Amino acid sequence: MKPEGFHTRIYMVLAIISAAGLVLMAQLVRWQVLEHQRMQDLAEREHRDEQVIPPRRGEIYDRNGHLLAGDIVEYDLSASPKIVTAPQETAQKLSELLDMPRVELLRKFSTHSEYVPIATRISQSVAQEIQSWENVGLKLEQRTRRVYPEGELAGHVLGFVNSTGDGFYGVEGYYNNLLRGKPGLEEGERSPFGDIIPLGIGRYVPPKPGGTLYLTIDRAVQYMVEEEIKQAVWRYGAQRGSVIVMNPRSGAILAMANYPSYDPNAYSRVQDDKIFFDPNVSEQYEPGSVFKIVTMAAGLDAGVVTPQSVVYDGGYIEVGGRLFYNWDRQGHGSVDMTTVLAKSLNVGVAQVAVGLGKERFYTYVKRLGFGRLTEIDLGSEGPGTLKTPQDASWYASDLAANSFGQGIAVTPIQMAVAVAAIANDGLMVKPHVVERIVNGDEVIEVQPTVVRRAVSEATAHTLTNMLVTALEQSDSQAVVPGYRTAGKTGTAEIPVPGGYHPTLTIASFVGYLPADDPQVLVLVILDRPTTSRWGSKTAAPTFRRIAEQLVVMLDIPPDEVRVALKDSKVTE
Repeated sequence: MKPEGFHTRIYMVLAIISAAGLVLMAQLVRWQVLEHQRMQDLAEREHRDEQVIPPRRGEIYDRNGHLLAGDIVEYDLSASPKIVTAPQETAQKLSELLDMPRVELLRKFSTHSEYVPIATRISQSVAQEIQSWENVGLKLEQRTRRVYPEGELAGHVLGFVNSTGDGFYGVEGYYNNLLRGKPGLEEGERSPFGDIIPLGIGRYVPPKPGGTLYLTIDRAVQYMVEEEIKQAVWRYGAQRGSVIVMNPRSGAILAMANYPSYDPNAYSRVQDDKIFFDPNVSEQYEPGSVFKIVTMAAGLDAGVVTPQSVVYDGGYIEVGGRLFYNWDRQGHGSVDMTTVLAKSLNVGVAQVAVGLGKERFYTYVKRLGFGRLTEIDLGSEGPGTLKTPQDASWYASDLAANSFGQGIAVTPIQMAVAVAAIANDGLMVKPHVVERIVNGDEVIEVQPTVVRRAVSEATAHTLTNMLVTALEQSDSQAVVPGYRTAGKTGTAEIPVPGGYHPTLTIASFVGYLPADDPQVLVLVILDRPTTSRWGSKTAAPTFRRIAEQLVVMLDIPPDEVRVALKDSKVTE
């Protein structure tokens, strides 16, 4: 007889097997009945793949259809070493095609990794050659890269696109959602090599390409302006310079340039990312005497002064317990308002501000757009800094200081838009750099937008004539031969802790022409020129060089020709 313990062990084994069988049956019931749908979905997911299809980013063109920004298709090449066909032959062909060492390629093919990268940024023609080999162990992944065919041209206006496809700064940043489009989706059965089977069961949602932008920028004008501001920075020993060229009637920006700038193609190699900010819209500065246009516009419009109004200039004026002097520290006696502009007299223009009073003065300053965004369609616009009597930091002396552009900070685009309102019969228009948007079948033409009436038409015409006369009286280097030119110089001291720098300045000039029918406005700013600190000696001649080329490029006839043409049409 077998011992009793033997039977006990048999029963225990049978009990364990039975328990295991019950557990297995329970699991089968759970998987096949209770959780059937979940397990089926899991199995399907194991054999299916889902890929996001990136959309094509919209192109950017200048006003004449020249490409400024677009995408090119490139490829990344990788390999699955275990399934590369004919490794020796493949390494030799890739070595010749990609200019890579054959030994390095063989080393990659001999690794035990499931995946090894081979090369990036392969051109489309090279990728097509590799695809024709039908080597299952090689995989090409499509990539798009943003390129800027003109290099640095309009770099600040355009901005750039990073490696994830997002736009930053300029129009790339401002219109990023429109330009980037909407991604598509491809879902289907996966082959043993990880590719979606073309004839398998799946779904396909096509990507929606981004919209296309046509800018107001003229490529030829932009190039000329960039060259001129670069030469001006070198010629006058300045640290940097900026220019805005706009149509004062429509608000269209024809050119917007800075030196130094950067190449959007190589944004990742930029050492200091501060250069990405466009000084014309992002950075503020004290404008100096160009702001006298604003004060005089307010005085004329409010009826406080006329061009013939006379004030006495004793060389200084006290406002709010603070003494203010002329730039030359001289008194000029009895002077009219045009002479105040011609000689850029701080004392005279401060008297205009005092006559206006703080409430009216700052009402006009705000009406002409200061202390708020212009809402230009570019990324990272700044509002400037405007203190008013409602601010605790405002002092009574600020009224005089602000009247000639001291103690107030503006952006260049604000200054350009304010003066453009004077050129445009007193109507302020919204500045813009996009002229037309094409989004699928939809075409949107950007129309000029009048923001508000800043001053009356009569005031605008009166001030324009005063500015023309003032330039002629001062024998300004800004005057363009053959054209009545309206404008004003500025030489702003640079704030430093405890006051202002004794020698360094920001020199500027803003002007427009022809004065009786303004077609173009130009603002020139030179930061810390060293050959001369005065805007009349640096920014004004730079304005003239730019304007002399603009009248030719934009086909603006001289005054005599325009008057003759107008008279001939009248007689007809």
